[in-house]
Amino acid sequence: MNETTTLKSPPTLGVSIAVFRNGRVLVVTRTRPPFEGAFSLPGGHVEAGETLEAAALRELREEVGVTARIVAFNQHVETIRWENANQLSRQFVIASFVGAWVAGDPRPSAEVGDILWASPSELRQLTTTPGLASVVEDAAEIFAHSGFT
Repeated sequence: MNETTTLKSPPTLGVSIAVFRNGRVLVVTRTRPPFEGAFSLPGGHVEAGETLEAAALRELREEVGVTARIVAFNQHVETIRWENANQLSRQFVIASFVGAWVAGDPRPSAEVGDILWASPSELRQLTTTPGLASVVEDAAEIFAHSGFT
């Protein structure tokens, strides 16, 4: 960031979770900006005093009614939106986890529209949030070596 760049608010910390079941990953369409209508992983904001893992599991339950077990941390994802060349609109830093499905049939909510259990290779044919296919491919590799099925 150069000295003429302005930020409207500090970066927002979020979480997401790639939940696997029978070789497929749970993806959902977003009903709100940013990326409204695009497939993404369930997730959201971290609340004050909440661990990243607890936030990922809470968001999963709240958004789609699914319970999972954290397998591992996958990677962090950054999304930066600019209003113009010198004005930063929003910055998100997302801690992405790998999870194993435990219980629950996913259902839409205020934040989630369509729901899909997809093979990681299918994601490249869908409209997704930036970098989703790569994040899920990495998560699938971690899941494959985790001992979970």
